[in-house]
Amino acid sequence: MAYQTINPYTNEVEKTFENTTDEELEQTLATAHQLYLDWWKHNDLEERKRVILKLGHILRERREEYATIMTKDMGKLIGEAEGEVDLCASFCDYYVANADKFLAPDIIATTSGRAKVIKQSLGTLVAVEPWNFPFYQIARVFIPNFIVGNPMILKDASNCPASAQAFADAVKEAGAPEGSLTNLFLSYDQVNKAIADKRVAGVCLTGSERGGATVAKEAGANLKKNTMELGGNDAFIILDDADWDLVEKVAPAARLYNAGQVCTSSKRFIVLEKDYDRFLEIMKDAFSKVKMGDPLDPSTTLAPLSSKKAKDKLQGQVDLAVKNGAKIYYGNKTVDLEGQFFMPTILTDITPDNPIFDTEMFGPVASVYKVKSEEEAIELANNSSYGLGNTVFSKDYDHAERVAAKIETGMSWINAGWASLPELPFGGVKNSGYGRELSSYGIDEFMNKHLIYEARQ
Repeated sequence: MAYQTINPYTNEVEKTFENTTDEELEQTLATAHQLYLDWWKHNDLEERKRVILKLGHILRERREEYATIMTKDMGKLIGEAEGEVDLCASFCDYYVANADKFLAPDIIATTSGRAKVIKQSLGTLVAVEPWNFPFYQIARVFIPNFIVGNPMILKDASNCPASAQAFADAVKEAGAPEGSLTNLFLSYDQVNKAIADKRVAGVCLTGSERGGATVAKEAGANLKKNTMELGGNDAFIILDDADWDLVEKVAPAARLYNAGQVCTSSKRFIVLEKDYDRFLEIMKDAFSKVKMGDPLDPSTTLAPLSSKKAKDKLQGQVDLAVKNGAKIYYGNKTVDLEGQFFMPTILTDITPDNPIFDTEMFGPVASVYKVKSEEEAIELANNSSYGLGNTVFSKDYDHAERVAAKIETGMSWINAGWASLPELPFGGVKNSGYGRELSSYGIDEFMNKHLIYEARQ
């Protein structure tokens, strides 16, 4: 496995990183475990809070530099990359502000004596993270776990190594002790070796179903706590009382943000038959107006996909859909540019027996479905092996909330595309994974809830 930055706009190899040796992995495990033991003996919460505050300052101070690194690694628009850095900095603010509350003991009401639950770290964690949000994916697991006192070993995607190393370097610059976050260029065998090591307490992964199943199997075999945030095939349901001005504003961006390479981006648009043609024209008009080009140019509105591999996979999925009866309403034409660009595409007439029906398409491809009723829309939304996110549009909030509550998913947004904020828990159900990140739920995942109880004599 070669860790390389291959700029998806220029197709040039910008930097290559040497793979981690087994000796380096062993040294990292030893250092991280010793740090955990030191933190266990001396709960340096105030010092850890100071480090995270400093990290937030560094992220904001070097926003443009970090955004450029991400853009060159995986191609995202520079404006989106800058927003990602800002979001990571907000995680720093949030967890420092709430650390004392999140880690405070819970007093348990009992007439049998006195009881409380204290919050303690578990140990070193292994984080396996993807390429689509190179800073955000690391920040949302590292920051809360650092606050708790869990050191972390990072195995990031092989196509965004510069971003992973830049984030780890920023953590070190913020004053974190050695072993707090160590970015390693690991093979999959080394990941399994790390998970199995007795000094590792758990593993968190964001990625594909296949990768999640492999890591979860290793974690289960070694009785290690694990969390999984996997793929999504999110529904975007437009109810009869939707605000169509808002739909027109939100729907295209809900699919095209980050070139459609978002687990929680809307992928299946479910529309009542009376509004079907209208919606298709809205999407076609927006898709036809994108400007593809250099993602470092602020005027570019659609970035290339992250790699040739990603582009080829998406094209194969569209071809498979069409071969099995889907129709191309718009797009699916070759883009005359050197980078890994994919023309925004709209698919219709996807039937449940089409192999693409229950498949996540990671890129600017929208699947539009026509239904006769709200009940049919809910049934279609739930006819999926995934359950990550969901969007419902209605002018009546109570109506939208009732529909959202009937969707088998981890998150629902009303009258808005997907969003991620530090105070909102993030995660899914079904094949989209288990466990939560961010908010108080995220900091709880790798925490020992230690009961201390004295029986009444």
